[in-house]
Amino acid sequence: MTTGLRPPEHRVSGRAVIKWAADLLIGGAVLTGVAYGFTAWTVGADWTFQPLWLPWTVGALSVLALLVIPPWRYRVHRWEVSADVVYTTVGWLHREWLLVPVSRIQTVDAVQSWLERLLDLATLKVTTASHEGSSELTGLPLGTATALAERLARRAHDLRDDAT
Repeated sequence: MTTGLRPPEHRVSGRAVIKWAADLLIGGAVLTGVAYGFTAWTVGADWTFQPLWLPWTVGALSVLALLVIPPWRYRVHRWEVSADVVYTTVGWLHREWLLVPVSRIQTVDAVQSWLERLLDLATLKVTTASHEGSSELTGLPLGTATALAERLARRAHDLRDDAT
């Protein structure tokens, strides 16, 4: 008999797919530009190695990643908060199940990048004394992230006061 962790209860916002796709699009455009610049430089330098296929390959791989990774991440990224623990699953290639005891929380932050501001999303950062015990959950609606941050900070404070 195997006992496994059940998936956390809540999904991130559907708008997180747009954020992840935009992140990949920006990164793919930069990589394709670098590949194009490298190819132009090698052709202009009259080298025998002229990778004319490189920008097309990088561009095609970027488009493929854009179509696969964001929906895949959306299927995996989940979260749940109970009175005692913050439970998250994240990742798309490397999957991580993380349970952070509320009593170990040192700081809780809801932060927004410029892209998250446009999409009304936020990232919840839960920090403990251990780097391995810290958690970051992207793609939460702004109101949810700020309410969770406030609730977790209050609960962690109450637990610390009980321990002394």
